[in-house]
Amino acid sequence: MTSQEVSDMFKAFLAGGVAGCCAKTMIAPLDRVKILLQAQNEHYRHLSVASSITAVVKKEGFWGLYKGNAAMMIRIFPYGAIQFVSYERYKKMALSWLGQDSHVARLMAGSLAGVTAVLFTYPLDMIRARLAFQVSGEHIYTGIIHTFHSIWHQEGKMKGFYRGFIPTFMGMIPYAGIAFYTYETGKRIALDHGPKFVSKPSPSQPDVKVLTTPCNLFVGGVAGAIAQTVR
Repeated sequence: MTSQEVSDMFKAFLAGGVAGCCAKTMIAPLDRVKILLQAQNEHYRHLSVASSITAVVKKEGFWGLYKGNAAMMIRIFPYGAIQFVSYERYKKMALSWLGQDSHVARLMAGSLAGVTAVLFTYPLDMIRARLAFQVSGEHIYTGIIHTFHSIWHQEGKMKGFYRGFIPTFMGMIPYAGIAFYTYETGKRIALDHGPKFVSKPSPSQPDVKVLTTPCNLFVGGVAGAIAQTVR
């Protein structure tokens, strides 16, 4: 691996991690409510999403919407970074095996990238979920370190951190594959056939067109929504 490839990989790692942290922080309140409703927390299971948000703020204060977010940031930086870097590596290998125009190669690369990221960061997601499920006055865990210590000593050490991993693993295969594939397909269509305002010259390579930020967000959002629906 050349020094340029190492530099590019580091930039991709950093970009993926920062992007993941920004995205998850933006949706942290909805993620907290999702966990409370999915796990049927007795205080919120009878409420709608909007009512749950209001109830969390009333019961736990505004920052209650961000409970577990610190653990999420510790998890999402390596998750986003690993997924971003491994996707490019897997895609390069898959396209060399199956051909540059292979749709299967892109789907496969996305799935493998998602599975790789989940495999390495699932214990942190377990800790985040345990913290996010708690409500004020009923705390079992006092923080990230205490949660880690409790799971390790009370639930079979490393085995406890991978409880529920198989369903997550199975769901990630179609989700990540479809998300990456849909994003790349949408990006290519927008650049090749979209109106001029959706693209701009790349800052580093003026001859190459890239999507504008709003268009990039739109394509990424649509790709994520489609993947989540299929999942």
